[in-house]
Amino acid sequence: MIACPFKPRWERRKDARPQELLDAALDHFVARGFAATRLDDVARSAGVSKGTLYLYFCSKEELFKAVVRESIVPLIGEAEVQMAQFEGSTEDLFRLLITTWWNSVGESKLSGFPKLMMAEAGNFPELGQFYQEEVVDRGENLVRSLLKRGVARGEIAEMDMDIAPKILIAPIIMMMMWKHSSGICKVEPEKLSGYLDFYIELSLKGFLR
Repeated sequence: MIACPFKPRWERRKDARPQELLDAALDHFVARGFAATRLDDVARSAGVSKGTLYLYFCSKEELFKAVVRESIVPLIGEAEVQMAQFEGSTEDLFRLLITTWWNSVGESKLSGFPKLMMAEAGNFPELGQFYQEEVVDRGENLVRSLLKRGVARGEIAEMDMDIAPKILIAPIIMMMMWKHSSGICKVEPEKLSGYLDFYIELSLKGFLR
């Protein structure tokens, strides 16, 4: 964790843990966005003082990066390992990766990140670049590797490996944004599982030989 270059005004609570702060920060970032989230509120939700928060994170930007690295990035790593060890067909692998990702991200609070980043990246370009490199690029590389695996095995046709990953990822991002939208473009949460099944079947029909 990042140590602050100054001595905090408040003493550290003995049982305080960084994970409490990360959990509280995730709640606030998803509910209010990055700009509107206040460190005072995060600390209060975690049950610690703002000074305790500064013992672990020197700024809201560093706290945000820590939330992403501790929550979303490990899930991408797990998917990468899962794909490397998988011995079945590309069709089965695609189903597995998509359903696993939706169960772990789409059905959780983490699904709020796409909407958050779409709204805030223009005002906070450094965070946008960070999210692009840590999450978006790795996600696209994962899908690209899956498609190349399928081509090498003769299971799918040759395709543009720059465009295809973006096209396959876009519906999943949209589904996560639907979960956190109200009014326009809103889809009832109970219908999303049907959307996911349809997306998987439509995608498979599009790229399988």
